[in-house]
Amino acid sequence: MKTKNLCIICLLLLGVVFNSSGQDLLEILDNEQQSELGYVPATFKMTRIAFGHSTEVRSKGVLEVIAANRFWNTPAPTSQSFAADKMTTRFALEYGISDRLSLGLGGTTFDGLFDGYLKYSLFNQQGGNDSFPLNITLFQGGSYNSSGIPNPAIADDFSDRLSLTSQILISRRVSSNFSFQIAPTYVYKSLGLATEDPNHFFALGVGARYRLGLHVSVVSEYYATFNPIESFDTYGPFALGVNWELSDVQLQFMLTNTRNMVEDTFITQTRNNFNFKNPNLHFGFNATYVIHFNNALRNKRKQRGDH
Repeated sequence: MKTKNLCIICLLLLGVVFNSSGQDLLEILDNEQQSELGYVPATFKMTRIAFGHSTEVRSKGVLEVIAANRFWNTPAPTSQSFAADKMTTRFALEYGISDRLSLGLGGTTFDGLFDGYLKYSLFNQQGGNDSFPLNITLFQGGSYNSSGIPNPAIADDFSDRLSLTSQILISRRVSSNFSFQIAPTYVYKSLGLATEDPNHFFALGVGARYRLGLHVSVVSEYYATFNPIESFDTYGPFALGVNWELSDVQLQFMLTNTRNMVEDTFITQTRNNFNFKNPNLHFGFNATYVIHFNNALRNKRKQRGDH
């Protein structure tokens, strides 16, 4: 990948963000998820670790506007583009219906997927006398594949293009700096690419976050599929990256082997191993803007005189 040009683009984006003003996002998210019951502060801060969901949900009245991007090169010796040969983008909106329930909708350019999800925080890690050691969040996602199907033998009804993903997200904040998560996952894909491919998939995701400073964390994530697709070789999606909270903007930078950004595709259809050969290595850049329609937390801080 043309890392020099790509780094220039990222630095320009960061320059724009540094000039923006607003309340410190890290403190907002901590305040969101603490209460008089003694809940432990947010385990991952962001609703995603890297490409997969974390146990975090946004509070009622909080909207996230997300633009997620993947860039990669083809094996061809020449290129016609400035920063990368190919790219894909997912635009999404995620909204906190209540303090425990979130709704998300999105669309991806590369694979023509339209997706949505519901995410419910069942239990929160809690200290004190009534301690509870884990965060447990339920995730139910679905997607519709709008892309063309080259195989005429495959049925092309609306229901055949649907996929479902169910997850139990279980995390723990071990210390102020380190958090980890496991994610038992079930995926149903009605659209099989070949007759020998299964429609039901079982996988396990693992992820971790280590905080380097007040705003910056190193993250990593991996999914293993126990009964992979048979018609072509697939690999477990892996990511290593940095998450950065700046005011009301969240930035994520990652190196990954998957270009897909919806659960049923990156878990079951990652075709590249994680190495530095084209087109295996992908650069990921996600930008999330957080909008608070409920300004109660901001007003409380102003009344306390916090800045």
